[in-house]
Amino acid sequence: MRDEIVIAQALNGTVRIHIARTRQLVQEAVERHQLQPTSAAALGRTMTVTAIMASDLKGKDEKITAILNGGGPAGTVLAQANGNGDVRGFIGDPNLHISRADGHLDVGAAVGNHGDLQVIKDIGLKEPFTGVAPIQTGEIGIDFAYYYAISEQTPTIVNVGVLVGTDRSIETAGGMIVQLLPGAPEETIEFCEKVSQDMSAMTELLKKHEELEDIVLEYFPDAEFLDTRDVRWKCNCSREHFMVSLGTLAEEDLLEMINDGQGAEVRCDYCNSYYFYNTDELKAILEAKRAGNRRS
Repeated sequence: MRDEIVIAQALNGTVRIHIARTRQLVQEAVERHQLQPTSAAALGRTMTVTAIMASDLKGKDEKITAILNGGGPAGTVLAQANGNGDVRGFIGDPNLHISRADGHLDVGAAVGNHGDLQVIKDIGLKEPFTGVAPIQTGEIGIDFAYYYAISEQTPTIVNVGVLVGTDRSIETAGGMIVQLLPGAPEETIEFCEKVSQDMSAMTELLKKHEELEDIVLEYFPDAEFLDTRDVRWKCNCSREHFMVSLGTLAEEDLLEMINDGQGAEVRCDYCNSYYFYNTDELKAILEAKRAGNRRS
């Protein structure tokens, strides 16, 4: 089944619900970064929540970047998504396979809980909005829920999961965010508290139901469905992009690469793509840099 995000409202419009299936998205990350299971779960959960957060944005130029670093062996976990449903991300250590005593992947131990979750929302204003909250567990879902409560003052349920098979393939992945809207009455708050207590793990819900709408209706029978959006892996890196980046290097660094005669190879952290620039291309970059300096 295709990856998608479904948006709904319930309880007379006092609750907003976003739910996503992201198996193919996370599988793409596994293949590009050669992720071991715990690294796959950590990055997959982060990418899923970030994709859901971005589903209210407009177009490719509005984007959200989520950055976690809890001091654990995973290092930095970063995901970026835009309003078109394009998502990309990376994790500091792709080789983690850490399990708890019950056999479940220990994402919390991988990420750690001695650091911050930073969310950067760029909607085309002069300065992007940046919110920060301390990481609580490193398990991702709880950390994003705490971020919403502290940084955006929005009571939120975050249920996210990634199920990794024994062959490192992604069996299922997805997430659900439930938010109380301003002015929600006490009965809505109590209803959502019970939903939070009763809700099954996201991977179990995705295995149980083929349609995302059925998961929503299990907990919110009066739900009204508003929109469905595609979500996919997409990185916007290119040879041209990194050529511009090379042009920001100091002249002596470019000259060193030119005189070395080996060219330059650049890797995109997000998608692991490599771009090679030969000596003639480096000379052209240097000449363009010098011409720009003369004009300025």
